Amino acid sequence: MNGRHHDFDAADGSDVTGTPPSRSDKAESDGVEEALALVGRKTSQGGAPAAAAGPSTVRHRATPWPDARALAERIGRAAPPRTQRVPLDQALGHVLAEPLAALCDLPSFDTSAMDGWIVAGPGPWTVQVGGSILAGHGEASPLPDGAAVRIATGARIPPEATAVIRSEHARTDADKGQLYAEREVVTGQDIRPRGQECRSGDQLLPAASLVTPAVLGLAAAAGYDELLTVVRPRVEVLVLGDELLTAGLPHDGLIRDALGPMVGPWLHALGVHVVATRRLGDDAEALYRAVTTSDADLILTTGGTAAGPVDHVHPVLRKAGAELLVDSVAVRPGHPMLLARLAADGDLPARHLVGLPGNPLAAVSGLLTLAEPLLRGLAGRPAPLPYRAPVHDEVHGHPYDTRLVPFVHRADHLVPLHYNGPAMLRGIAAADGLAVVPPGGAQAGDELEVLDLPWTSWTPSLVEGGRFT
Repeated sequence: MNGRHHDFDAADGSDVTGTPPSRSDKAESDGVEEALALVGRKTSQGGAPAAAAGPSTVRHRATPWPDARALAERIGRAAPPRTQRVPLDQALGHVLAEPLAALCDLPSFDTSAMDGWIVAGPGPWTVQVGGSILAGHGEASPLPDGAAVRIATGARIPPEATAVIRSEHARTDADKGQLYAEREVVTGQDIRPRGQECRSGDQLLPAASLVTPAVLGLAAAAGYDELLTVVRPRVEVLVLGDELLTAGLPHDGLIRDALGPMVGPWLHALGVHVVATRRLGDDAEALYRAVTTSDADLILTTGGTAAGPVDHVHPVLRKAGAELLVDSVAVRPGHPMLLARLAADGDLPARHLVGLPGNPLAAVSGLLTLAEPLLRGLAGRPAPLPYRAPVHDEVHGHPYDTRLVPFVHRADHLVPLHYNGPAMLRGIAAADGLAVVPPGGAQAGDELEVLDLPWTSWTPSLVEGGRFT
């Protein structure tokens, strides 16, 4: 796995180096500048001890994990949403850009809720000769008092009718041409009145709702042929590292690329459009060209975020004139992650870059800390409701940093999984989510914040290109 890009777990925090998060005079409105300033104040007041100053080291503290995550989402939500109209058969997994309002009454006319007999007045009733009332036909003639006619589920109720008698609750006398009810008949029974579910103009769902299969059915019933949705954010993934193989067994110092196959599908599960996953190796010029020419809303790099001889992300960002918003986060694994902003340039709009560490579980930490909240904001999705659950066993923590630990649900408790080192994927592959362990750790029974994985419930990853598979 991509182990060259270290994510040390030194208890003294001596690996926290780099440049501090900066406040930008060009930051988006809606509180982003204030959020950046708040992060700057917190990172200067607490957290892990600063690194020893050296020729290329700036004394600073990493951004606290909750602040980094909140800042990423705030930045995403500050961008004006782009919208598009999408046909219903292509809208699955998109997010509504406006409330879904009924275009008609539901049902739009009185309908039969059951197969049976439609009757008028008290019984017994005279069976009308001349067929049945079926679904999909226009308005029938008024039903005379004392009459009964066969009716199908969903068929339109004729004028003057008073009730539907289910087939199993009725008997007929063929000789007399009479219908008898075997149970009490109540006026209006088994009739769905017009507007029972909603009236035209009623709000059915708020904006920012995810378009699920049920939402598609509701929209179709309410009269929609297309939906106004938020344009999915576009992401380009750049995989770095000369040591990475795309096939076969590791050999001669080369290892398999674990992030290339994982990151794109993970982003798809978040409801974004991955325009490309490109492998660039340790080529600084290729990375610079890719970063400065990409028109994706978010550029996501894997590896190269530390300060080694072939860790090119920081130098390339400096050369590109990017602004570092988050440069390392007080979280284990994954602290060398970063978030930067690239200014608009010619035909290229302003974009963001998230740099993930190269170790696989550290990269997952970066996805959940910076990429997922930023993309959720860009996509117009509401933040999931936070929840906490008690942990089954004691969990060791870092002295100063937040720790993210894979877990599974067992009854009402979180059970931490083994194989949770920065370079390991065995734990997260079996996990239901990640538990947020505060500095110092947690005791059995302590309630911890939970980060669910996107595939633990229905997500757009179940579709391809927004279409049914």
